[in-house]
Amino acid sequence: MALDIVKAKGNYLYSREGKKYLDIIGGISVCNVGHGRKEVLDAINKQANDYLHIMVYGELIQSPQTSYAEKITNHLPEALNCVYFTNSGAEATEGAMKLAKRVTGRHEIIACNNSYHGSTQGALSIIGDEYWRNAYRPLLPGIWHYDHNSQELIDAINEKTACVIIEPIQAEVGIGIPTIEWMQQLSAKCEATGTLLIIDEIQCGFGRTGTFWGFEHFNIIPDIILLGKALGGGMPLGAFVSSYNNMQAFTDNPVLGHITTFGGHPVSCAAGAAAMDIIIEDKLLEEIPEKEALFHQLLQHNKINAVRSKGLLMAVELENPTAVLACIDQCLKKGLFTDWFLFAPHCIRIAPPLTITREEIKTACEIITSCL
Repeated sequence: MALDIVKAKGNYLYSREGKKYLDIIGGISVCNVGHGRKEVLDAINKQANDYLHIMVYGELIQSPQTSYAEKITNHLPEALNCVYFTNSGAEATEGAMKLAKRVTGRHEIIACNNSYHGSTQGALSIIGDEYWRNAYRPLLPGIWHYDHNSQELIDAINEKTACVIIEPIQAEVGIGIPTIEWMQQLSAKCEATGTLLIIDEIQCGFGRTGTFWGFEHFNIIPDIILLGKALGGGMPLGAFVSSYNNMQAFTDNPVLGHITTFGGHPVSCAAGAAAMDIIIEDKLLEEIPEKEALFHQLLQHNKINAVRSKGLLMAVELENPTAVLACIDQCLKKGLFTDWFLFAPHCIRIAPPLTITREEIKTACEIITSCL
């Protein structure tokens, strides 16, 4: 597309040519509180004036990290009480894979077909599509892929499995939603075999699916969760969260069993904490069911085969990828910025800021249907 964006404010992007675009992608689920929120910018500026990078290995307590970690764990089950900040979601995946191996003493990992957990070599080893993996082999051994929501995946978990890593809602397949029963069976099988259950909340977290965390839809508690995207409030930030006891596996043999120079950068933590406060104080989650329903009500067209969603993570399925690209191109001309999915190019992605208004939803749907 090569859009030259010079400003982003609220739920809109502005190009160098002065064109205004309603943003229904939100940086791919990053900008959950919209662009340029004063509270986030104020937090960034305050922290930048206090200090930038100093040192992250523990010799220096950094209150932006510790206070944000406490804020996050206050909204998680008691067992998820220790946060390891990284620079990105992919690095959170890498750290969690290492932690699972260290805690269990095992190395085999089960992941899902059509999953996406990052693009570094470890994360690429568990990505669920051979097209993306093949160019970089050899990758990590001992990785097994099965379909999301399949009995084969549950049956494959055994006493050799270090961890199962899954998205609570598969995004890049065009929104794949497992059954509650399957997720609970998965959790039970992991517990019975001593396998760690890693839930990737990188795209689903911070209210995207209508609950604060995606796993809350299924009444389970994972052993590790992965965070990213919206975690930094628009700044680069990732994290993996587990129990304090699990995290102690990184403290010896070797010491500094997982290290990072910039992970949990104080400015990113300050921005993320401010954005999280907005989600809570503005009660954005309470509005999501009504907004989700409004999209479904208005996205009616004979060229739309299906609309799948969990909260404000949505896929609009068309006949083929060509139709999607044509629609996206026409939407741009009418001032609407949207996108498609990695493993579902026949679907239009809708993942707007949670702050999108009802009038903006109506505008977005009118543009999409008129372009179709």
